[in-house]
Amino acid sequence: MNINATLLGQTVAFFLFVWFCMKFVWPPLMNAIEERQKRIADGLADADRAVKDLELAQAKATDQLKDAKATANEIIESANKRKAQIVDEAKAEADAERAKIIAQGQAEIEAERNRVKEDLRKQVATLAILGAEKILERSIDEAAHSDIVDKLVAEL
Repeated sequence: MNINATLLGQTVAFFLFVWFCMKFVWPPLMNAIEERQKRIADGLADADRAVKDLELAQAKATDQLKDAKATANEIIESANKRKAQIVDEAKAEADAERAKIIAQGQAEIEAERNRVKEDLRKQVATLAILGAEKILERSIDEAAHSDIVDKLVAEL
């Protein structure tokens, strides 16, 4: 009985030890393990959220970049249209100015032509009078016969 008593004592001691561990050691150990598991799970969830947030931020940044590029392209297109409009306006103004200068030049040429014609008429009239004087061998009084000279100038 000695072996049985020892065995029984060891068995009782073992059960007391297990009961003591289950009552006092096991609950804090399980709480610590569960708390650690919860922190790990929360950390993993936070990491997953951070990855999703990063993906959302990257998508948002990509969208904003696309919008910025589209806006920049619109601004460039608008500037090019404005540039073409300014060039067209400048061409139109230049054409108008050229036409005005040409018209002024033609008017000056016409006025000069008329002046030269008038000078030539006067010179021809003078030459005609001189020729007539020589033919008649007498002097014609210009003041007295101005109406004849005017008629002659008008006919030429």
